[in-house]
Amino acid sequence: MELENIVANTVYLKAREGEITKFRWRLRLPCYLRYEYVVDQQPIGKILFQEWCEAKRTNLHRCIKFLKAADQYEVETDEQRVELAETIKKEFMLRNEGIECLSFPELGLDFSASDKLTNGHKDLFAPCVQAVKTCLAGEPFRDFIKSMYFHRYLQWKWLETQPVTYKTFRMYRVLGKGGFGEVCACQVTNSYIMLYGYKRPLVRRELEEIAEQISGNDGELLDETTLSTDDNESDYVEEKMSETSESSPDNKTSASTVTVTGSFILFQVRATGKMYACKKLEKKRIKKRKGEAMVLLEKQILQKINSRFVVNLAYAYETKDALCLVLTIMNGGDLKFHIYNMGGDPGLDINRARFYAAEVVCGLDHLHQQGIVYRDCKPENILLDDAGHVRISDLGLAVEIPEGESVRGRVGTVGYMAPEIIDNEKYTYSPDWFSFGCLLYEMIEGQAPFRARKEKVKREEVDRRVKTEQEKYSNKFSEDAKSLCQQLLAKVPVQRLGGKISRNGASIVKQHLFFQTINWRRLEAGMVDPPFVPDPHAVYAKDVLDIEQFSTVKGVNIDENDSTFYSKFNTGCVSIPWQTEMLETDCFRQLNVFGPAGTRSPDLILTPATTPESTGCFPFRRKVRF
Repeated sequence: MELENIVANTVYLKAREGEITKFRWRLRLPCYLRYEYVVDQQPIGKILFQEWCEAKRTNLHRCIKFLKAADQYEVETDEQRVELAETIKKEFMLRNEGIECLSFPELGLDFSASDKLTNGHKDLFAPCVQAVKTCLAGEPFRDFIKSMYFHRYLQWKWLETQPVTYKTFRMYRVLGKGGFGEVCACQVTNSYIMLYGYKRPLVRRELEEIAEQISGNDGELLDETTLSTDDNESDYVEEKMSETSESSPDNKTSASTVTVTGSFILFQVRATGKMYACKKLEKKRIKKRKGEAMVLLEKQILQKINSRFVVNLAYAYETKDALCLVLTIMNGGDLKFHIYNMGGDPGLDINRARFYAAEVVCGLDHLHQQGIVYRDCKPENILLDDAGHVRISDLGLAVEIPEGESVRGRVGTVGYMAPEIIDNEKYTYSPDWFSFGCLLYEMIEGQAPFRARKEKVKREEVDRRVKTEQEKYSNKFSEDAKSLCQQLLAKVPVQRLGGKISRNGASIVKQHLFFQTINWRRLEAGMVDPPFVPDPHAVYAKDVLDIEQFSTVKGVNIDENDSTFYSKFNTGCVSIPWQTEMLETDCFRQLNVFGPAGTRSPDLILTPATTPESTGCFPFRRKVRF
């Protein structure tokens, strides 16, 4: 005991003497002032940078136009690619000493590429695009961050960080159930934004000018007077906001009202009206099942992924009783519904199955590239959106795998788990390709490969079939479809298609003859028309009365010790989906207004004008400073 006390005291004293400073290198401020982050990753940052180039650096407008044309070139069909390459050649290619080359004198760049223009090479402009971006990331980007366009970007980033609560959304019907609670449809509702401050009261004329400038001639003052900054101020603003909300029955995007509170101007934005799905995770149910780690991991993975083939997380917040994940809403139902409940024989035609399978491959590819193994690929978890595209959902069983490592865990759904999972062996990404093979088989055949629909059979028997029996193929399968399923459902991971190459298994799966008609770049850009579009007037979900109610959780109390976990979960908006919402709902266009002739609008004036202090009738009096 004495020795333990000496060791504990020694460590403690060294810490007091500054020994811990050697670990200070771990404390680093994140760098968000990089071109790659602001322009390449942030949708609003990209648009504002392009606007700055077009308005303030007209010599760079040609470079921006080229980057847009190159992006379009990558997703065109083979036939259209050659034609577009010729158009790019006419506009951007110059003859220099008898050699044709892509020339950008604004950046001092020249590229010889004429030998590939005639064959429509897919990566024709890739080196040129990278070089142009590298140059733009230098001196042009440094000038951009000094401009009012970057200051406007910071305004949007500030707005993005504002708290999110249950008042942000309006809830609608229950769509289904999850492991810890129900899933509801929801809609973004009213909020207000504090834009800028003044050191003096503003007269009504000035406020009307501001309202007109910001909201496109639709500005309206909620109150003529400047409010005093007191304890009742927030209640007043909330009351005024709710009054305006009630008087506006429609939910269309509109930047509509301005009010004054203290020395600040509050600008209300009517609801974007965007629909989402809210996944409610009951706090008591999570605690009873000890699911804190699982819930937090799912949230962190969803926050990390930004893919058109995986449901995206837009908001994360908490209420008194639940943790809420606000996700992409998928109104078209799940694949299980479409396989079994759309009339006729179960199953989908081969072309429709191919399209859905290709999009699922893209989703798995995006997960694997981020080091995430899904482990629950089945028809119930593949959802259709309004346009007929599919996304992977429910990442509750997903887990991150560090580079070069593997995991072990018997998780998944019976009949879709790979043999290595059933045997509790170590694995990386191979189980996803086995369960994807089960999904493809079920879409075509109309039943799972190792278990007939509604068949009453024990779990052990299904596991035995997965490990030992070969699946049977009917005449519904083409030769290519049969070949793909057989290679995906191989019992040994190293013999399985996609199972050998760690994170890059999708690249091998995409090369199979079954997918030879798929233009992968156009598919990933969302430019391939789906073979089926859901009826916009239909609800592809169970009747509300058919969705079982959760029982009340008893014997579990929420205390202060749980607050640390909730703080990690309650992070508000997710950057890219939130910015995408602002763009898609036209909110960005309505608010992104500058002053006349390219000058700063009042909210972008960093040093507001002040009125000289009046000396009054007694200039000699002593002035009291507070």
